Amino acid sequence: MYNHLVLLRGINVSGQKLIKMEELRNHLTDNGFQNVQTYIQSGNVFVTTAEADPNVVEQQVAALLLDKYGFQVTVVAISEAGLKKVFTNNPFLADAAIGLKQLYVAFLSEVPQQENVGKLDASFVHPDTFTMGDRALYLCYHNNAGNSKMTNNWIENRLKVTATSRNWNTVTKLVALFEARKG
Repeated sequence: MYNHLVLLRGINVSGQKLIKMEELRNHLTDNGFQNVQTYIQSGNVFVTTAEADPNVVEQQVAALLLDKYGFQVTVVAISEAGLKKVFTNNPFLADAAIGLKQLYVAFLSEVPQQENVGKLDASFVHPDTFTMGDRALYLCYHNNAGNSKMTNNWIENRLKVTATSRNWNTVTKLVALFEARKG
């Protein structure tokens, strides 16, 4: 069996795409996922499944959500090893001048093509900065993330992949929850 973190983009925001977490847990469990656990209302879902491939898990969950709720939800799945890699490789952690509240991670559905990575224009989002990881874009907002040009839409339009972002506090908690699921 394989453990995955399933990240849902844009649910329960401003009264849009409302999904109750208990209902979601039950629906996923009823459809073959095991040990389903959610963290906060923004779409962080841990699942255990016989499926090893995160891309297949993404497709399965997206189809189940469309069937149940009648709307498309962007889904990004990541393994425990993948999440730990994202967590330990954040280059902004080495800079003591950067506060943890400034840090976010855009989780990507796949590794973007190099030609698309070149379309990320740092001058467009200045003073905010970013660094490309494998299936993650590390984001540092020097002012306020809500007022930045560095949005999920900007990232997706340039990289030609699906993205969903989480703040560093949430990423840290998700790593701890993955670890707790072992015990």
